[in-house]
Amino acid sequence: MKILVVGGAGYVGSHTVKLLLAEGHDVWVYDNLSRGHRESVPAGRLIEGNLSDRSLLMQVMRDKEIEAVMHFAAYALVGESMQHPAIYYQNNVSATLDLLEAMRAAGVWRFVFSSTTATYGQPEKIPIAESTPQNPINPYGFTKLVIEHALSDYARAYGFGVAALRYFNAAGAADDGTIGEDHDPESHIIPIVLQVALGQREYISVFGEDYPTSDGTCVRDYIHVNDLGSAHLAALKLLAPGSNLQMNLGTGQGTSVMEVIQACRKVTGHPIPTKVGPRRDGDPACLIADSSLAQKTLNWKPKYTSIETIVETAWRWHQSHPRGYAT
Repeated sequence: MKILVVGGAGYVGSHTVKLLLAEGHDVWVYDNLSRGHRESVPAGRLIEGNLSDRSLLMQVMRDKEIEAVMHFAAYALVGESMQHPAIYYQNNVSATLDLLEAMRAAGVWRFVFSSTTATYGQPEKIPIAESTPQNPINPYGFTKLVIEHALSDYARAYGFGVAALRYFNAAGAADDGTIGEDHDPESHIIPIVLQVALGQREYISVFGEDYPTSDGTCVRDYIHVNDLGSAHLAALKLLAPGSNLQMNLGTGQGTSVMEVIQACRKVTGHPIPTKVGPRRDGDPACLIADSSLAQKTLNWKPKYTSIETIVETAWRWHQSHPRGYAT
């Protein structure tokens, strides 16, 4: 299939591109490189452009005879969305609607969307199923929810086949260490902990140790980027005109902050000092996915279920690329 991966130079997008190419698909990456990396895209596969450039998108889809679009080009920092909501509404909502309209003009109707657990806000029940009320508590989560609603309307009114896949905590790197996680600023716990092992930080900050969890630190569901990519491919294969899939992607297993640090210590052999500070506002104690719907519907199952295995893939990348793609 001829697939346009929007935001394919970013973290999850680039790993999905790698999987799609391995499966024999004809893949093109559309990215403005504002937060992605040219080095993560296979040679000759990158088209530089803005998400809001409807005419260029339409031209690319027609010229490359695109049959499906995967969308990873969202801004995804909760804190930034609180400080600068305007850029989140512009990019995550307005520009995404430009993308959908370009697809409609070009006659492309298959669309797989990277959504987020942030659409649920702070749920009262764990694990989180798709029936959980969606009450986002920040602009990032709200912008994703707006597009989920838009996709439902596009499926009903225009016959789009859509899938909204709600990620839990993406983690890890390609098994061969060729691509991985490189954000600026870095906000994900595993690369931050590994920066301590690399000597780039003196310690890792632990925000709160008095949560109602087994060791007092926050618990999250960490899912490997390759598992996210394989779920996108499985969802794409199921899309039919008018279909509307909405489901969680996680392992169903919770790992605490201290358990992540212990896994990093074991994998790297580094003591990784910690410094405990107060809780951060808005951090729920526990977020774990009920991904049974995705496993049943997509005939999909996460392969990377051990936090140590996930950390091993990340460590392989960070050792060979201690400064990320700048190396």
